[in-house]
Amino acid sequence: MITVVGLHGGEAFGRAAADALVDAEVVVAAPRHREQLRLAMAQEHIELAGPLHAALDQVAARVDDGYAVAVVASGDPGFFGIVRLLGERFGTDQLVVHPAPSSVALAFGRIGQNWDDAVVVSAHGRPIDAAVDAVARFPKVAVLTAPQNPPEALGKALVADGCPARSVAVATRLGEAGEAVTRTDLDGLAAGTFDPMSVVLLVDPTPVAPDEPALSWGLPEQAFDHRGGLITKSEVRAVALGKLALPRHGVLWDVGAGSGSVGIECARLSPRLRVIAVERNEDDAERIRANAKRHGVAVEVVVGSAPAAFAGLPQPDRVFVGGGGMEAVRAAWDALAPGGVLVATHVLVDRAAEAWTLLGDSVQISASRAVPIADGFRLDAQNPVFVSWGQR
Repeated sequence: MITVVGLHGGEAFGRAAADALVDAEVVVAAPRHREQLRLAMAQEHIELAGPLHAALDQVAARVDDGYAVAVVASGDPGFFGIVRLLGERFGTDQLVVHPAPSSVALAFGRIGQNWDDAVVVSAHGRPIDAAVDAVARFPKVAVLTAPQNPPEALGKALVADGCPARSVAVATRLGEAGEAVTRTDLDGLAAGTFDPMSVVLLVDPTPVAPDEPALSWGLPEQAFDHRGGLITKSEVRAVALGKLALPRHGVLWDVGAGSGSVGIECARLSPRLRVIAVERNEDDAERIRANAKRHGVAVEVVVGSAPAAFAGLPQPDRVFVGGGGMEAVRAAWDALAPGGVLVATHVLVDRAAEAWTLLGDSVQISASRAVPIADGFRLDAQNPVFVSWGQR
């Protein structure tokens, strides 16, 4: 059995954790943790530094010999910490973990905010793009930075990506000597110099109304900049989104994207979905980028005509075709991953019939909107639209 003890301010957190350290015959710790704890010289010490495989081999030998082993780490060792590695090597049933507060919990505590609604991303040994994407998509994000991806590198990447304004706090050495919490904004983050081993908190400064719906789709056309009414109407968009049955992960193509309204709503509803908008008009492509930024989502824009523009794109799990004709529908259907879903909209009956023949399902959406008149309203009929869909 291996005991894993997290430290807070250089001390074991709680009586059980402290007792576990006292009772341990072998203590595995980094030099700074050994110095903080001032452990008994009678205990055997294994240094936890550099590549960990050699240290784990020593731990395995001591466990096999029946020694009581304690592994020491900072904060919560089960939170992007050594517990994962130990569990993979020895099995989780061989571990007893005594966590201390995590660095993220301490960081949010220092700025007086809850973090039960925060997204946490690690930049330790991982591309910084994942952190940039999370900050663009979510209103409250904590990023664990590292020497290869220090806080200022994150700031530069966010500024270059056009991330909306965020309140920023860089928290360093929490609970230890030299603790610092620096409050700034994205420009200050990009221009600063910080301890690379920090927690960076990025919070949308725009307050969320308590009655704001947590989930909504079929946003009004006014929520998107568009060219001369060339946008999938909200009622049709709501039906199309339902038929797409969005997965949590995967790739979605929005073909003939126009304003990007469908792809952007998909990105809002399924933030881990990779959304690619295909649009041949350069002005519309720029409009999609602006609309995506306005809604705080990540949408990749490919400028080109379908189906030629499909070359080189990742295989889609979902496709929405709002423009490009039946040639684009057929090519997208052929490209679709097994089990994937394609949804297409048409206003012409002959194209809708072709789509139904290929895909298998179709419905006509005929909506009338209330328009004020005198002291009441009349109904203003919208152009009927066919929505066709099928699963590969």
